[in-house]
Amino acid sequence: MSRYDANPFAEEEVNPFADGKGLSPLPPERYDRGATIDIPLDNSRSLKDKEKELKAREAELKRREQEIKRKEETVKKAGGFSTDKNWPPFYPIIHHDIANEIPIHLQKIQYVALTTYLGLVVTLLWNIIAVTVFFFHGGGIINWIMSIIYFVTTCPLAYFLWYRPLYRAMRTDSSLSFAGFFLCYTFHIGFCIYCALAPPIISGGQSLTGILSAIAIITLNYVTVAIFYFIGFGMFVIEILMSIWVLKQVLTYFRSSGKAEDMKRDAVRAAI
Repeated sequence: MSRYDANPFAEEEVNPFADGKGLSPLPPERYDRGATIDIPLDNSRSLKDKEKELKAREAELKRREQEIKRKEETVKKAGGFSTDKNWPPFYPIIHHDIANEIPIHLQKIQYVALTTYLGLVVTLLWNIIAVTVFFFHGGGIINWIMSIIYFVTTCPLAYFLWYRPLYRAMRTDSSLSFAGFFLCYTFHIGFCIYCALAPPIISGGQSLTGILSAIAIITLNYVTVAIFYFIGFGMFVIEILMSIWVLKQVLTYFRSSGKAEDMKRDAVRAAI
């Protein structure tokens, strides 16, 4: 007997081919010629639907790409800014896009300036209504005609003389546009003060819904007409206060941005 016993954990080597038979083969699979493979029709339908959806998306992408190219060409022609007419939305006649063209720190001022412009339009429209009511109470045709003239002339002039220059100044930071705005907006505030007072200069002042014309009408015992005039007076006062706020804010920005100093230097150079 040896000193050391055999390893009890050693694996026993077994040869499966020792008896000459080897491994038994697997039984053959049955083949059924009549068997069919079910292909669900829903898959083919879903593939067609997906194909249609992809084609629709491709057409939409092409359309958007053409639209973007067209806008880029328009922007290049306009010197870096789009000129597509997009406002008012129901009948676009001008290009107006504060959210995308005006710097974010100036958007509040521009929106309030837009409010003062629209407020002027609404106030002058109310002025026509009030004077029309007075016309049916014996106010005279001249007052009614003058109220229409105020509306027809002032609204477009306000847009071209001070609102559009302010929009351009905010968008391009142009000192010249700022100067034009300051000049014309000061006249705008003066005009609103004149309307709020309605002194008896033109047709007795009753073509405007100011405080003096309202007092004059109430002395004639036209209480209903006087109410319309007092409402118009209040609207002019609100317009004046908002316009003063806009002018102050724009002037503060103009001075803090250094544009005032630039204008002084340009004036000195031009004088020399």
